[in-house]
Amino acid sequence: MTASLDLFRQINNAVLDLQSSDLQSYAAHLKRLGRLLQHPDLETSNATLTQNLDLDSFIKASEATQGGMVGSATLQWPEDDLQILGLKLLLILRFSENPEFMTTIGYQFFYTGSRKIMSGVHAITSQIIIPFVRDYKDYVEAQGRISPSLVLPMSNKVFIVHGHDGESRETVARFLGNIGFDPIILHEQANKGRTIIEKVEANADVGFAVVLLTPDDLGRAKGDSDLEPRARQNVLLELGYFMARLGRDKVCALRKGDVSIPSDFAGVVWEAMDEAGAWKQNLARELGAAGHAVDWNKVMR
Repeated sequence: MTASLDLFRQINNAVLDLQSSDLQSYAAHLKRLGRLLQHPDLETSNATLTQNLDLDSFIKASEATQGGMVGSATLQWPEDDLQILGLKLLLILRFSENPEFMTTIGYQFFYTGSRKIMSGVHAITSQIIIPFVRDYKDYVEAQGRISPSLVLPMSNKVFIVHGHDGESRETVARFLGNIGFDPIILHEQANKGRTIIEKVEANADVGFAVVLLTPDDLGRAKGDSDLEPRARQNVLLELGYFMARLGRDKVCALRKGDVSIPSDFAGVVWEAMDEAGAWKQNLARELGAAGHAVDWNKVMR
């Protein structure tokens, strides 16, 4: 039995929220993550993964490594990958039941000289929880079977599909560049005698696409009298191309103003490109859900 993609999307979102949390919010995000990991669809996988594992013994053995300096203790992970995954699951579930326990573990095993409670929480999130969710998803989708395979790293290139709104295009490109991605804008790439679609294909080796739906054209259905703002036809063509090439989960549209959304577009994420800038957090969240590493400190600047 394989859990739904929507469930793992919610798990990824909970981790992203935890990654950017503060002292007032981390416990709520942690408890939500624990509830999601105990979803009925995951019950069989969890039972198999944690069979015969003793979390308390693992913690006790790890605490015994404590030397004379705070934070010198090391977690004593076993050699078996499945046992490591199972212990991480039990540890995260214990955190969700008792968020203060997470701060204790952070102080004991991830102390870096900072007295801030959240430094330990964020260290555990980046070093234990994020790798766990990645490997756990693979485990569940493989129905418990793990075999080594070559996985190419995800490209940090993001193709920007746009119309005539140059200001929006440059704003999105600057934001992507500031948070560590490589924005690809078609007219900035060499032509090399190619047609537009050939040029799109040649630059489609990207890990994500952002489509700007801006009101550049006016149109109407036959028989209607009122014109409505629409995105340019090339934008809709390239939208469909990247949906097919990358998958719908790796395409995010930013809708600016009152622009008509195609009815067949219902299955793709789109966000309002608001003047307040909330679209930046929403786009970063979609990038994270698609598997990209997102530095939330840069996003929130």
